[in-house]
Amino acid sequence: MAIAAGAIPVFLYTRRRLDSEIAATVFALVYLIHPATVWIGVENFHPDSFLGLFVGVALYAALEQRWRLLFIALLLSLSVKEDVALVMIPLGIWLAFRKSRKIGLTTAGFSLWYMTLAIFGIQKGINGVPFRNSWRIPFGGVRGLLKTSFSEPAKLAAHLLSESRPFYLLQMMLPFAFIFFAFPEIAAISIFVIGSNILSTFWYQFHVEYHYSFVVVPVLVFGTVYAIGRIPQKFRQWLIAVCLVSSLFSAFMWSPLPGARTELKYNGSNHPMVLAAQEALSKVPDSAIVTAYHPLTAQLARRERIYAFPVPFKRALYGLDAFAAGDVLPFVDEIEFVVLPTNMDAQMQEIWSSVASDFEIVYANSWWVVFQQKPK
Repeated sequence: MAIAAGAIPVFLYTRRRLDSEIAATVFALVYLIHPATVWIGVENFHPDSFLGLFVGVALYAALEQRWRLLFIALLLSLSVKEDVALVMIPLGIWLAFRKSRKIGLTTAGFSLWYMTLAIFGIQKGINGVPFRNSWRIPFGGVRGLLKTSFSEPAKLAAHLLSESRPFYLLQMMLPFAFIFFAFPEIAAISIFVIGSNILSTFWYQFHVEYHYSFVVVPVLVFGTVYAIGRIPQKFRQWLIAVCLVSSLFSAFMWSPLPGARTELKYNGSNHPMVLAAQEALSKVPDSAIVTAYHPLTAQLARRERIYAFPVPFKRALYGLDAFAAGDVLPFVDEIEFVVLPTNMDAQMQEIWSSVASDFEIVYANSWWVVFQQKPK
């Protein structure tokens, strides 16, 4: 509902800007069938799902000079995650130049303040360190990136053109037929997010199937509508039609919609692996303290304590040391049950082999193994 509701501010702004409910309906559809919008609806849940609505309302309020609504949308947007400030800061700068210097500087300043607080206060208070994602910055971090940018710009250019980064930009922008480039000042509000996505070494950030791209969609929709509104009336219908055709083509090519070229493949409720998982999980008592292979943890979550393996035997997230220090956590002896796949990868096997002697198999099938801690 939150994802789909992002079409509401798009509709309201387009109807006023282009004085057409037909155009408003077209651009609501353009938002809804954009590949990044559809994909975030089928990805595992992320708070980013609310950004289509919150950022869309913030843009609508800024363009319509509805300052109370802007403040509410700003608070809601920043509550999702700290890096939403990468959209709110340029929005504030645009406001300062185009609408209200006071409102714009307040918006940008508050966003910067909250991002700083979230990273160096909240995150540090939870994780012990302010920032764990520096490994996503190429060339060894900020210092290496700056040095490479000035001393070896060709190397930076090669990085930005590597893998599928140019194709990612095509997927993000083709649904709008690149119309926003005619008057790009609103679309440019997304430049920091797009830039960080294609700069990142993290594969997921420059692939449209993942949540990192969704925050860009409302900005580009509003940017396209804004640009069309500055073009003479006699050309607008043609541009709207071109955008609709381009959006439908992009949706057919890259959105996992019914009848589209992209098909979703997943293990349904009758898949042998799923049935085997249900049987294995039924062997785990409801009150037990458990660690399990992370795709199973949601199915075991109705308990006080559940951990994604290899936690607590090794501090990690999705098996990536980059997210955590890798130390053994102090409550490791409290784990009563462990549920793992029969075919563990090498990293998982290495961690499990170091503690397996403390557990015994209480159930196993061709897919899953349930271990219980041995009596002490």
